[in-house]
Amino acid sequence: MARGWESKSVEDQIGEAEAERDAQAERQTSPQQREQGARRQSLLLSRAQILGRLKLARNDRYRAQLEAALKHVEAQLKDDESKASKG
Repeated sequence: MARGWESKSVEDQIGEAEAERDAQAERQTSPQQREQGARRQSLLLSRAQILGRLKLARNDRYRAQLEAALKHVEAQLKDDESKASKG
């Protein structure tokens, strides 16, 4: 039982260290960089949701809508990446 508690403590310490590192990285980024990161995360989440729905879709019209939405989200991601690499 002592081993279980010990490994949990180590796990907690690792988690706290990662949280602190993330917090420091966030403080070092500009508001614009944070906004871009949040937008990217949102787009990636949308992409994942669309892909999940595509796997389940049976209606051809619905699949076409999802495929169009996927192309749109991927174009936005690509556009954001090109803007980030330029600036």
